[in-house]
Amino acid sequence: MIVNVTPIEGVAVLDVETREDDRGFFARTFCREEFLAAGLEPAVEQCNLSFNHRGGTLRGMHFQVAPHPEAKLVRCTRGSIEDIVVDMRPGSPTYLQHVSVTLSAENRRAIYVPPYFAHGYQTLEDDTEVTYQVSGSYHPEAERGLRYDDPALGLHWPRDVSVISAKDSSWPLLADRDEKDLWGTEAVAR
Repeated sequence: MIVNVTPIEGVAVLDVETREDDRGFFARTFCREEFLAAGLEPAVEQCNLSFNHRGGTLRGMHFQVAPHPEAKLVRCTRGSIEDIVVDMRPGSPTYLQHVSVTLSAENRRAIYVPPYFAHGYQTLEDDTEVTYQVSGSYHPEAERGLRYDDPALGLHWPRDVSVISAKDSSWPLLADRDEKDLWGTEAVAR
């Protein structure tokens, strides 16, 4: 694996390092020791698969708060996506800044999403499939989200949105939320 750091501390883009022969190639996509050496959380408690029928489908922006924050390793295994992560760490010097990267079956890249980062993507073509390795289980009470079109974030999606869930399109704007609504009681008490 080749770990590429980004301008936002903790977010990394991972490329595969292929070993090729007459059969094709072999590449490592995850290694606990390499994750630890790069300062990334290597725990994997859950793996998820997302299939999207139509190009322009948007999923996100999701994250979980204490006591159930989660890190994700996201890879597109069929088709292509524009993946965006937003720094939601209170007090971070890069708070509300984001990293955007194209992930595709062709480039075989992955993005590491640290805890307390909102994550979302838009499919760039029909019949796109995305896999997630997640460091913790899903806890609905800890789930939070951001509006994909919140002007406070300045996110740029490459296509018009063709499909989005009612929940993802109705998250409140940051300007309309208070800290307790966004983080819950435990985080506000910190």
